[in-house]
Amino acid sequence: MPTIPSSPEPHQARETAESFGVDTERYDRSRPRYPDALVQAIVAASPGRDFLDVGVGTGIVARQCRAAGCTVLGVEPDERMAEFARRDGTEVEVATFEAWDPAGRTFDTVVSGQAWHWVDPVAGAAKAAEALRPGGRLALFWNVSQPPPDLGETFAEVYRRAVPDSPFFRMPPTSPAAMYAAMCDKAADGIRRSGAFSEPQRWQFDWEQRYTREEWLDFSATTSATTRLPQPVLDEVLAGLGAAVDAVGGSFTVRYATVMVGAVRIAA
Repeated sequence: MPTIPSSPEPHQARETAESFGVDTERYDRSRPRYPDALVQAIVAASPGRDFLDVGVGTGIVARQCRAAGCTVLGVEPDERMAEFARRDGTEVEVATFEAWDPAGRTFDTVVSGQAWHWVDPVAGAAKAAEALRPGGRLALFWNVSQPPPDLGETFAEVYRRAVPDSPFFRMPPTSPAAMYAAMCDKAADGIRRSGAFSEPQRWQFDWEQRYTREEWLDFSATTSATTRLPQPVLDEVLAGLGAAVDAVGGSFTVRYATVMVGAVRIAA
């Protein structure tokens, strides 16, 4: 199921990019975390423990990095998300990353989980370079969910019936892996064009998560395909998804691939 619009460019779709705060509680409890191996690899490669989290959201990545011994400053355009992230002590500044002012501060690592496609890839890379010390790391990553193929097609049909005019479902069919590979390509190109980083490298971490019916509905209500739907349409979508999960016994396993693009800030 697509999770980003095809047009305009995701970073230009500000209403969608800033729609996730409609239900911060649901977002935080239902969004998958990131593999410990990913967090450990980022922390181990960092020259220090001073992190900047771009698109901090409700603080999911920030909490995982803080648990690994890092200090984290978040940047987030949605005040509702920022307020939630601050509840457990994460410091957050409200701004789009392109407009955010580092004010002379520099960091050891800039991370962004499930958010960099909402940032202009070239301007974002340039701002990350400005905020990083030489030798600092940029780590951009996404969780790619892959339900069982037959169930995934049933889910897609539910969306097509409920929101037939949505740009999310007028796109040519593509796999989640292919869609996120294109996002990684765009991020890597922006990093190269900044001229401030080493050649971008890619990593992938594979894992699985079991979902109950209610857990999947919670998650499904937090994607960019649903956050701006009128409540009656959202209810129709969730009812259809719930019926599909019921038909396979009330739970199922999702394969995840967490994909990351990383690069090192080179000396000016």
